[in-house]
Amino acid sequence: MATQTTAQPAATTGSGYRAGRAEGASFDRFAGMCAILGGVAGLLYSVAFVIIARTSPDLGVTLYSLFLLLGGVLNTAVLVALYHRLRATSQPFAMWGVALGVAAAVGSIIHGGYDLANAINPPANANLDLPSQVDPRGLLTFGVAGISVFVLSWLITRNGDFPKALGYLGYVVAVMLLIIYIGRLVILDATNPAIVVPALLTGFLLNPAWYIGIGLVLLRRERP
Repeated sequence: MATQTTAQPAATTGSGYRAGRAEGASFDRFAGMCAILGGVAGLLYSVAFVIIARTSPDLGVTLYSLFLLLGGVLNTAVLVALYHRLRATSQPFAMWGVALGVAAAVGSIIHGGYDLANAINPPANANLDLPSQVDPRGLLTFGVAGISVFVLSWLITRNGDFPKALGYLGYVVAVMLLIIYIGRLVILDATNPAIVVPALLTGFLLNPAWYIGIGLVLLRRERP
């Protein structure tokens, strides 16, 4: 009887561990799909912001606001999965990077939702040139997001689950996001090359590639 009593908790613990691993793998696959969709949403945001808004302003604003909102929602799942993977490297830094990322994602959701609401039902009297109170000149969506990507990329370069090249790409994305935020803060002319060049590189190439790369890693069923 004593042997049975001792063995039963061990079996229960083993079953719980296997269930936990299966649940983690399932969420990784979900987050991987979210990362890929987030990369696509970021690309479509850039297309709507840079191309469609020039030829059809109302449609462009509606679309890029929608993609900004959706991208923020999708990124929250990616950040949870990254924390799950990267906490073994450094739990405090992983928590800090993810906390900054969640703040940036929430800023994207609110900013996109605010612009979308104005695009669908334009207010009678409103100065839309004023910066957003929640995300002024992209403070969260570019500035804080850049810091988050930098921290997470540093952890990725030290973590065996991810290729180091993905971390190095993240460094470039982080620097570009910070440059875009500073440019939007001090240069109000959106056609200035100091804003246009980093925005085009980041929106059409670097940022989608980083998120899709993370998604492909998370979609792997087994971890190293």
